[in-house]
Amino acid sequence: MIPLGTLIAIGGNEQKEFKRVDEKYHSDFGEGSILQNIINHAGGNSARIEVITSASDIPEAVGNTYTETFRELGAQNIGILDIRDRESADKASVLKRIKQADCVMFSGGDQSQISRFIKYTNTHALIRERYINEEFILAGTSAGAVVMADEMIAGGSNKNTLRKNDLLMGKGLALLPEVIFDSHFIRRWRFGRLAEAVAAHPDKLGIGLGENTGLIIKEGNICEIIGTGMVILFDGSNFSHNRYQNLKENVCISLANLKVNILAPKDKYYIDEKRADIFYDPENQKEKLSKFE
Repeated sequence: MIPLGTLIAIGGNEQKEFKRVDEKYHSDFGEGSILQNIINHAGGNSARIEVITSASDIPEAVGNTYTETFRELGAQNIGILDIRDRESADKASVLKRIKQADCVMFSGGDQSQISRFIKYTNTHALIRERYINEEFILAGTSAGAVVMADEMIAGGSNKNTLRKNDLLMGKGLALLPEVIFDSHFIRRWRFGRLAEAVAAHPDKLGIGLGENTGLIIKEGNICEIIGTGMVILFDGSNFSHNRYQNLKENVCISLANLKVNILAPKDKYYIDEKRADIFYDPENQKEKLSKFE
């Protein structure tokens, strides 16, 4: 089933400070901020946005930051839902707010907390139903992006060698089951743990999201890169060597024919076809080249 909703998966540390120009706030990077993208897709400044802070250990501070930032960008209808147990996730008052929202956004923190508090609750069922059947926006940053997968990275070490079971996996909300997300991908050197995740689940596309970088995913397939950094994609569907399942614990992992795509803002990727579509602006490219002549 092709979902009618849109997922916005963010690698974390999205820009939250802006400069004022002509009485409006603008991103210093000129292309508009990721949070502005969320507002635009949700329907503009009048959109109702609910931020779920279940992943965070400092939910009040996180909620205040998002409320202030969204308001600086012009959106005024912001709510904070701090769901801390499964009973709360089944409350009628919580479900009513999610039903009335144009966008639900999961904050960063610990993705396992989101799964523990929300997976298989009425909140989970309602979010999934709205994403599948309505033009609904579901966003997540850092942990909030990682939890969108079914096979979810829950932790892992960053070593110089890739060894079996350096990675801790869990179960996410399965909103985009074809992929495995990782966040803060470049800054925290998470190449190894995403490679191990794809070795363990070669039928999944590994997506490493850089900071202040995200994907807008439509129809569960069409991905457009936004923000200022890189998105790294690991495709293990054509491994010529992958003996991961036969290896003993802590043994070094060797992989051959792991396909890697490195994508920049405005590039697109099609999950079903495993195809990249690189954005090319002839005028902009000509301007860049002239600087080196």
